[in-house]
Amino acid sequence: MNGSRTGARPATSPFVDFDRPSWAKLGANTPLPLTAEELERVRSLGDAVDLDEVREVYLPLSRLLTLHVQEGGRLYRAYRTFLGANTARTPFVIGIAGSVSVGKSTTARLLRLLLARWPQHPRVELITTDGFLLPNAELEQRGLMTRKGFPESYDRRALLRFITEVKAGRTEVSAPVYSHLSYDIVPGERFTVHRPDILLVEGLNVLQPAHSQQGREGGAGLAVSDFIDFSVYVDAATVDIRRWYVERFLRLRETAFRNPESFFRRYAALDEAGAIARAESIWAEINGPNLERNIKPTRGRASLVLRKGPDHNVTGIRLRKL
Repeated sequence: MNGSRTGARPATSPFVDFDRPSWAKLGANTPLPLTAEELERVRSLGDAVDLDEVREVYLPLSRLLTLHVQEGGRLYRAYRTFLGANTARTPFVIGIAGSVSVGKSTTARLLRLLLARWPQHPRVELITTDGFLLPNAELEQRGLMTRKGFPESYDRRALLRFITEVKAGRTEVSAPVYSHLSYDIVPGERFTVHRPDILLVEGLNVLQPAHSQQGREGGAGLAVSDFIDFSVYVDAATVDIRRWYVERFLRLRETAFRNPESFFRRYAALDEAGAIARAESIWAEINGPNLERNIKPTRGRASLVLRKGPDHNVTGIRLRKL
C-alpha cells in the first residue's frame, strides 16, 4: 500500500497515512457521478465541501468501500458453500462517527449518494442515531437534558436491537424519527430500512465499545460497533470544531431558530455578541466535554479517519491496514 506519509509514523504501524494528492490518485480514473446541484442538497450548513473535494476524497473512498462490499460478498458465498446453507446475505454496515459540527452528516449523505451510483449495490440506505435519543421528557426526568448526545442520553438497548435485527437479515427494521426543529423524538413516527445492500449508520457514538456489565460472563455485552463492517471517523482539531459550531449557531440564529416551532427560537432574538456567548457556553458545557470524553477516544477504533484542516476541507486520510 503506497501512501504518502504525513507524519513520522513507524513502519510497524497498523495504519497507513495519505496526504490528499496521494489519496486523490486512487480515484483518478473513476468518473464523478454527482452534479453541483446534488452536492448542494446533501451539504450541511457551514460545510465547505465542493466537487473537487468529492472527486479527490469521497470518490476514492466510495471505491474503497465498494471493494470491501465485493470482498464481503465473495466471503459470504464461500461461507454459504462451507455451511451448506441457503441464507441470504445481510447488509454491509458502515459507521460514520465524529463530533458535532465536524461534517459527519455531509460525509454520510455523500457516501450514500456515491455508493448508490455503483452498479454492484444500488440499494443504499442511511440512518442516524439521533432517532435513538431518549425523548426530552425522559431526559428531563433523568436529569440528562444538559448531557444530550452523551452515550447515556440514548436508548442504547433499542439501538443495539435495531442493528442486530439488520445484521440478522430481517426484511424490514424500523427506528424512531428525530426532529432537529423540535429537538425531540417525533411521537408515533418511524423510519424503516428494507434490507439494503449497504446501510450507513451515522452518529456521535457509533464506535463506542461495549460497556462493562457486572455479573455477565466475560464482563461486557455487545455494542453497535460490534456489527459495523467498516467505519469512518471525521476528525479535526478541537479548536476548529469549536469555531465551526459557533459559526453554525450564528447561521441558525438567522434561519431555523426563527421558526416559531423551533426548540431554539428563544436564541433568535439574541444579538451577535449574546449568540456567540451562548454558543460558547453550550460548547463548553456539553459538546466539548462529550467530544473529549466519549467521541474522540473512539477515533482509534475506526477503519479510516478523514482529517480536516481549519477551512473544513479534508487534508489527509489515515487507513487501517488489512
